[in-house]
Amino acid sequence: MASLPRGDVKPGNRQAGREQHGPQSGSSIIEFIFLVVLLLVPLVYLVVGAAQVQAASYAAVGAADHAAKVFVTAQSEGQGRARAADAVQRAAANMQIGPGRTNFSYSCQGTCLSAGSTVTVRVSIETVLPLLPQGWSWRTGNVGSNATQRVDRYG
Repeated sequence: MASLPRGDVKPGNRQAGREQHGPQSGSSIIEFIFLVVLLLVPLVYLVVGAAQVQAASYAAVGAADHAAKVFVTAQSEGQGRARAADAVQRAAANMQIGPGRTNFSYSCQGTCLSAGSTVTVRVSIETVLPLLPQGWSWRTGNVGSNATQRVDRYG
């Protein structure tokens, strides 16, 4: 088997072998690390941010649905409001959303809690940038949901 000519590199001459790679020998690992930091870190932050918005969306839908369901089973409007507030806070806590970021309101079609009337609960959750230090919160928007339940006639 014939070997390819290697120029003037002699088997015992190590210096000549290094010069063959040029002055940028070993810089590819530095470039790789730089590109990973420059491209991958923002991409991971974007994915985490999207996950936070998705969690807030799920929490808003679940909170509105459960709050409307517990509201219509209450004996009075005050009790219904307290139950709905508790349901909203629990749904938000399940998605690790702080209590100060949730807001809810309700409206009744007809007399509240009378047989056949409907109750609509609106929940909005404030979204913030993720992974910020305690005390910092940059608001990025709101996600919300509505749910309507009918009060049972024979309940």
